[in-house]
Amino acid sequence: MRIWSVAAVAALLSACSSGVVPSRPQSTASRPIAPPTGSADPVRQPVAATPIPAAAAPALSADQTIAAKASLVPGPAIESLPIAADGAARALAAFRISCPSLVRRTDASGLTRGEGWQAACDAARSTADSAAASFFARHFEAVQVADGKAFATGYYEPEIAGSRTRRPGHDVPVYGRPADLVDVDLGKFSDALKGKSIRGRVDGTNLVPFHDRTAIEQGALAGRGLEIAWAADPVELFFLQIQGSGRLRLPDGGVMRIGYASQNGRDYTGIGKLMLDRGILPKGQASMQGIMAWLRANPEQGRAIMRENKSYVFFRELTGPGPLGAMGHPVTGQATVATDPKFVPLGAPVFLSMDRQEANGLWVAQDTGGAIKGSNRFDTFWGAGEEARAISGGMAARGTAWLLLPKGTLARLTGK
Repeated sequence: MRIWSVAAVAALLSACSSGVVPSRPQSTASRPIAPPTGSADPVRQPVAATPIPAAAAPALSADQTIAAKASLVPGPAIESLPIAADGAARALAAFRISCPSLVRRTDASGLTRGEGWQAACDAARSTADSAAASFFARHFEAVQVADGKAFATGYYEPEIAGSRTRRPGHDVPVYGRPADLVDVDLGKFSDALKGKSIRGRVDGTNLVPFHDRTAIEQGALAGRGLEIAWAADPVELFFLQIQGSGRLRLPDGGVMRIGYASQNGRDYTGIGKLMLDRGILPKGQASMQGIMAWLRANPEQGRAIMRENKSYVFFRELTGPGPLGAMGHPVTGQATVATDPKFVPLGAPVFLSMDRQEANGLWVAQDTGGAIKGSNRFDTFWGAGEEARAISGGMAARGTAWLLLPKGTLARLTGK
């Protein structure tokens, strides 16, 4: 649901996006304000784990653009998986939240039908949290997509210093969506472009690219009344844009929640990859925390590097529960995972068995991200606070993934 990645590390280290408008960024959780120091914030050291091996199956091929076209292999019996009771309870709560949309939406992966989820959704309403693990075993079957080899990163909702009005120490504008930002559905012009879109602005009789990050930071939008708030630190705001939503801690101690409203249509460039390729940062320091520390210690160079990411995010103020995921429902820390909806049905449970213990267990696909593409690519959501920031900022786990689909789905798809 976010722009390029609702994931800090994944977004930062990803290569440039395609020229098509990125999807909305992932919802994110929050963290207390980090002072702009030159030292890196702590990264949680991983707890090693041994993944359950995937079944032998071919990797995804270029023509397999959705999960239904990939090889589908039966996974282990769900009751045999190491599902922790607390993780199952969180996943059940997240699954309940997703059900109203799950039974109505068209599954872009081609794996499921809305009515196929109805029995599980009906049962979820009356299932006690203490019986969550048995609920998943009773209603679902594990399915491996392609080779099942999974990669997981993490994201959270940042909280940074901000103000509703410009004041000394708060002079970095947080812009709402400009009225002259135009979305163009290219599929309306050509069947060959179905599913493609671009963004730009009208200049005379021409549609031209919208202002890039450099132009916006140099004042292209100033004086138009688009400022919904003012941030204290440009580096913190840059990372909040990557996360896609967050909180502003106001001078009076209050909180203003902001979420993704749109994006300027320019390609996203992961500055982490640039810094690695240029030898600016050694590989071991290319976490979100390490990148932020370098940017603050080298402000002029840092500003130039951040501007190489031409993409720019516009925000709106959020009220009510949140943050919201791609399904339009609140996401849950340690339960929500962002996925590629072409390979994981939005709302479906997923079991991850990874080489990092924190990422293991049941998750529910409630979000998306522009850098989260392909089969078995996941971005785990950790909620708010220092703990969430420490875990998500350094999350990079590899292992095996299984989708949990309504029983009988695999037989219907494969005829076996």
